[in-house]
Amino acid sequence: MRDDVSKSPAERRRARLRFRAQRRGFKEVDLIFGAFAEEFLPALSEGELDQFEALLEVPDQLVYGWLRDHEPVPAVYDTPVFGKLKSLCSRKNPKWNV
Repeated sequence: MRDDVSKSPAERRRARLRFRAQRRGFKEVDLIFGAFAEEFLPALSEGELDQFEALLEVPDQLVYGWLRDHEPVPAVYDTPVFGKLKSLCSRKNPKWNV
C-alpha cells in the first residue's frame, strides 16, 4: 500500500509542490524554491499555496530575473509569497549566489 494514501489532500498537495520546487531544471531557482519549500511550505495557507503554485508555473528565467531585480515583477505575481521567496535571496550567506 502506498504511503500517499494515508496523507490528507493538503499533505499530498504540499508534497507535490515541494517536489516541483526542488526539480525545476535551473539550478539556482531549484535551490531558492527548494529552500523556500523547506522553510515555509508547511505553514502556508491554501491561498498562499495557490500563490506558490502560480509561481511554479512561471518559466525559471523570468522568476530568476524578478528575484535579481532585472525585471519588474508583474502585479499578479507580486504577492506575499513572492516577498518571502525574495527574502531568502537577501539573507546573509545563502547557499546559492543569486
